Amino acid sequence: MTHNPQLDAAALDWVIRQRDPAFTDWATFTQWLETSPAHARAYHDAMMLDADVGSLQASASRATTAPLHQPRRITRRAWIGGALAASLVAVMSVGVMNRTPDTYRIETAMGENRTITLADGTRIAVNGGSALVFSRSDARSATVERGQALFTVVHRADAPFRVAVGNAQLEDIGTVFDVTRTDNHTSVAVSEGAVAYNPRNENVRLDAGQRLTAQDGADDVQVARVDPASVGGWKAGQLVYDGVPLAQVTAEIERTTGVKIRTAPAVATIAFRGALQTGTAEAQMVGDLAALSGTRASHTNEGWTLSR
Repeated sequence: MTHNPQLDAAALDWVIRQRDPAFTDWATFTQWLETSPAHARAYHDAMMLDADVGSLQASASRATTAPLHQPRRITRRAWIGGALAASLVAVMSVGVMNRTPDTYRIETAMGENRTITLADGTRIAVNGGSALVFSRSDARSATVERGQALFTVVHRADAPFRVAVGNAQLEDIGTVFDVTRTDNHTSVAVSEGAVAYNPRNENVRLDAGQRLTAQDGADDVQVARVDPASVGGWKAGQLVYDGVPLAQVTAEIERTTGVKIRTAPAVATIAFRGALQTGTAEAQMVGDLAALSGTRASHTNEGWTLSR
């Protein structure tokens, strides 16, 4: 631990609280982590201690069933060690007896944007309508189940950060990159550094300014150029596209703003080029999208529709 009793207690409190399946205070937890690197270290140490307590309890159980021997003199060091072990079991026994799985989920509603910080300092901005899974014991991995996330990875050559998405895996090579998962499609765009796509199979390297798109079950992937400055633009309220299908554009708008826009089949595959500001009024944003895509926007109680 950190030898700071107050900090150690706070970190241990977060570990215990997060075992509760009803725990939702991730924003406050993230703010606490970001306050100081010492907080992240203390939290990591507390998680490791949590894992060790299971072994500690098992050892204690074996000790109570061991055959009796002649009394022996108990040294001060042994007494302190036993007392420490007993106190740790007492503090953490309730959580250990009801241990939750190693993983936890972050989910966002449409139009809700969140940023989380992992114990290693990696920051992940999560767009709306997304679901990501993380490991409490491994701060160097994540899974994108659906939606969109912008990863700003703390690179370690000895332990690459890995992202599972669909049937593929990404490995960072010193990186800022955006991952989008919709239905059976995956898109990866790199803003800084590089990413390896399926390093143990296709092993496609994506450098800054490149975007990869892949479909589950397809034999190949598509790689195209993209403006590095536009990657993750949704986080800053600006969406920039150069030849992206209109249906994908409207899906990103809905994730980012919550505004529902349906594309008629005849216009869904139009290659859209242009920039949109998500901070403008809804009608103006949709009107700009229609004008730039050469479509017509109509509105009903169920949302907007783009058509010819």
